[in-house]
Amino acid sequence: MTMKDEYDFSNAKRGPVASSKGKTRITIMLDDAVIEAARAVAENEGFGYQTVINNTLRQALLTDRGHTSGADANGGTTFGHLKKGVTAMDLNNLERKLADALSEIRRVMELDVRP
Repeated sequence: MTMKDEYDFSNAKRGPVASSKGKTRITIMLDDAVIEAARAVAENEGFGYQTVINNTLRQALLTDRGHTSGADANGGTTFGHLKKGVTAMDLNNLERKLADALSEIRRVMELDVRP
């Protein structure tokens, strides 16, 4: 494919390439340990680290209050539309692993806080 001398952007729209219905872009400061743990889980599971963080926050903030979308046939939580080939069970397994990673981060951070 060759480059054209000119391109017509008269009908172009600003914004992200991928639709993010139901999501809001924000800037947030997170501990390096949290990001590293999320990236490790994401790399191991084949998801993006932001997805891992989002799913963990969803589980922590909504599951305890009974606001999850419901239960699937396997007794797990349903999460609406998932990427093709990703099942709710896959997501539940990922969230369990991240919850374990978060517990380890909390343990390590508590050790760092001690005088």
